[in-house]
Amino acid sequence: MSNGRAMAVEAAERIAALEQSVGALIRGKAEVLRLAVVCLLARGHLLIEDVPGVGKTTLGQALARSLDSGFHRVQFTSDMLPSDVLGVTVYSRSREEFEFRPGPIFTNILLADEINRTTPKTQSALLEAMNERQVTIEGRSYPLPDPFMVIATQNPVEYHGTYPLPESQLDRFLMRLEMGYPDADSEREILRAHTQDRLADLVQPVACGADLLQLQRQVDDVRVDEAVVDYLMAIVQKTRAHEHLALGVSPRGSIALYRASQALALVEGLDYVTPHHVKRLAAPVFAHRVAPDPRFGGPTTPERSAQIIEEILHSISVPL
Repeated sequence: MSNGRAMAVEAAERIAALEQSVGALIRGKAEVLRLAVVCLLARGHLLIEDVPGVGKTTLGQALARSLDSGFHRVQFTSDMLPSDVLGVTVYSRSREEFEFRPGPIFTNILLADEINRTTPKTQSALLEAMNERQVTIEGRSYPLPDPFMVIATQNPVEYHGTYPLPESQLDRFLMRLEMGYPDADSEREILRAHTQDRLADLVQPVACGADLLQLQRQVDDVRVDEAVVDYLMAIVQKTRAHEHLALGVSPRGSIALYRASQALALVEGLDYVTPHHVKRLAAPVFAHRVAPDPRFGGPTTPERSAQIIEEILHSISVPL
């Protein structure tokens, strides 16, 4: 076994321990959990759209506890201001100078709960943080902790009192997922074992922030052959030329799928990306970045976007 492969196998074992720790609390959602971990390893941000009560908040808490990392939850509301998230500069009489008081965004994992219930002005306050991993207050920049991840939840668009996220905001999220309801057996386990005050008992730290940073650096070393890059680019180009799409995938989206594929390969103990990694992740990474053309009728929902991505995948031959 080569040294690169051996390191990848060792990394996969550490990642499996993380998944097992979080999985003790998130029952029956192995695929969602796997993709959330992939997003974390790829230094991405995660958008979860689903109805209340299916475990969106719990997922963020469990990830943070398993990594023994900082965690803040912010409940977004219509009257929230950007300073409520980023922080504010105030005058200190004792020191006779202005000082910055950090907001809840200064953490490792930020849960932006019901992000589409706040105004676009407050939503946009997250743009710099998610892209540059810093915030700028009154002309001065403040770096965010490393690692840093935003897990945002939003209610379905048909709910009243929501502000749909603009394309520029959606493009900052590496993936969009749905939790969905658990199956009957998993929900039975939840009823038997799950209470919020048992979070500390069910989920124990199995790694730390430094471990995560090391794994993220290993993701950078996962090889991607030119044939795989060609396959990825063929998918991207098809989204930009598809007659039923008014908006195709941006270069940021291409980079997101590239990095996510590297992360998934490492999760599986490989030091190289296969075309099947790209194919598996195309819908979660791309569906929220494209927009169906309303001129052709039919819904313009994320589900329709995912369906078009799947149609594109079926139209392109997977390289051997």
